[in-house]
Amino acid sequence: MDMLMGEQIAEADLTDWRKLAQGLHARYVIGEFGAAVRFVAAVGEAGDALGHHPRVSIGKGYVDLKLSTDDAVYRDGEGTEHILEWVTRQDIDLARRITEIAADHRVDADPASVSVIELGLDTARSATIAPVWAALLTGNAEAQGHGNPGDEIRDATGRVPNLWFSDAGEASGQRFHLEVYVAPEVAGQRIAAAVAAGGTVVDDSNAPSLTVIADQDGNKGTVCVDASAVKKD
Repeated sequence: MDMLMGEQIAEADLTDWRKLAQGLHARYVIGEFGAAVRFVAAVGEAGDALGHHPRVSIGKGYVDLKLSTDDAVYRDGEGTEHILEWVTRQDIDLARRITEIAADHRVDADPASVSVIELGLDTARSATIAPVWAALLTGNAEAQGHGNPGDEIRDATGRVPNLWFSDAGEASGQRFHLEVYVAPEVAGQRIAAAVAAGGTVVDDSNAPSLTVIADQDGNKGTVCVDASAVKKD
């Protein structure tokens, strides 16, 4: 199934969901654990009907859901097909159905609270070092390139954050950085909070998609927003 571009996701107008990194994410606020289980059971039945299911996490007072397709098809500029993890039409369809289920169960969405953490590593030798990180992070060499056409490390079970490589030549200094994906409506607040705590914006040339924040020791993290998936007014 073909992957969807940001504009296509935005046009779906999924009010409960936000596109973060490779998937659609939603949080539903549910006070009682039993009610959360019943909600997830209904979501499971809807997934059975569509032949597709979300990743689910239940915590105290909330249910977190992620939707993505493991075998989405991406075609590059030369027409070559690549299989990767991304959002497809079946994710849109199930997201809409889950929103309906949430209304039936009288539970509220809290889309501004969703967040995803990924790791970034600057290197000129990703193909060389990726097997080490695949083994270290997941214990499985097949995690290298899983769900993407590059060397990135992705644990299929979602136990550890994805690890991306960026070509930084032979640059010295900090090579690891955090990538914090947040809902578009809270990105400014998140950046302001980091600055108020003593951080510094060191690069906002690609804002709002990417804003690099440094702490007082110069360690960097990036606030990430998928601006392409935001519906224009």
